[in-house]
Amino acid sequence: MSDVMGLIYTGEMDTRLRELTAMRAIAALPILSRYRLIDFPLSNMVNSGIRNIGIIMQRNYRSLLDHLGSGKEWDLHGKRAGLTILPPFLTKDSVGVYEGFLDALHSNLPYLRSMKEKYIVLTNSFMLYHADFEDMVEEHEKSGADITLMYTKDKGVRRSSQGKYCEVQEDGRVTQIEVDPMISRFDNTMLEVFCLRRELLISLIDLSTSRGHYHFTRQMLQTGVNDKSLNVHGYECKSRVWAIDSVEAYYQCSMELLDPDARASLFPNNEPILTKLRDEMPSRYLPGAKVSNSLIADGCVIEGTVENCILFRSVRIGKDASIRNSIVMQDGRIGPLAEVNHVIMDKQSAVRESTRLIGAANYPVLVSKNLTV
Repeated sequence: MSDVMGLIYTGEMDTRLRELTAMRAIAALPILSRYRLIDFPLSNMVNSGIRNIGIIMQRNYRSLLDHLGSGKEWDLHGKRAGLTILPPFLTKDSVGVYEGFLDALHSNLPYLRSMKEKYIVLTNSFMLYHADFEDMVEEHEKSGADITLMYTKDKGVRRSSQGKYCEVQEDGRVTQIEVDPMISRFDNTMLEVFCLRRELLISLIDLSTSRGHYHFTRQMLQTGVNDKSLNVHGYECKSRVWAIDSVEAYYQCSMELLDPDARASLFPNNEPILTKLRDEMPSRYLPGAKVSNSLIADGCVIEGTVENCILFRSVRIGKDASIRNSIVMQDGRIGPLAEVNHVIMDKQSAVRESTRLIGAANYPVLVSKNLTV
């Protein structure tokens, strides 16, 4: 894999995540008590042996920069390769907000041309899955394809009027692609993960942008498949997949991953998910604390009942408080005697003493960052 580089795009549309991405990039969204979404594609690449990785950013990326740092936690801080941060590229013709993935790649062509690797793996940052990119690159080489895309048959990531779908023949060739159909005709959902030769990518970017195209799949890839100018093959992702594209999807994914079997598909024993380390005191369970089926990060202080919950670092649950089926991010506060159920609390938010905050499993209550209820 020394001849393969990685590139992660963090500028996806995130309007359906509402307040969760108002102050942060979707890639920096906290999940599972101690991780960020970016940790999963980044760790998948590192575990697959990729040691030269670029991160294309677009907006609200301060917290993402803080999280990634020098890349030391992922062992990506070497002299010759490592982690490269690619912030928005501003020119007299561009204000730094990319129209799409293809536009973002075009703005970073100097970076792509400066690299030496033969192959490149491109991913987004809003999907959770486990993948072996080394196996994907091997399949790409064997097939002789121009582009290999990753897809899943997991029905949980299918959306009405949203998503990208493809038809894959028995020999692996992709013959049709649909983008945002009301009802897809195909069973294969694209994960927006691609493998191809770096020089071919540069050529395709130049050709497509000269035609006024901005979108990688809708315009460049779909056109190449339809007119048969590109030999595109599919590679199936066998693990569970979660698409974090709405508040409801984020909540549902978090609750499903409380199940150890679901987590096992995302956290293989021999391939850890790496993240930024923070030295915290162990969590404390004071008299009266009752905790079941929950993920509890370091530094929490619990005096009440916690059931089916995810608590991030330094959360405080007051005496005789009850919190169920909820997510409380870093430095959250639940006052004494409060009752919270089906709620997502962003960082530094709080629920006052004796307050009841009740949502529904299909429509959780969202408490914004720094807000007290």
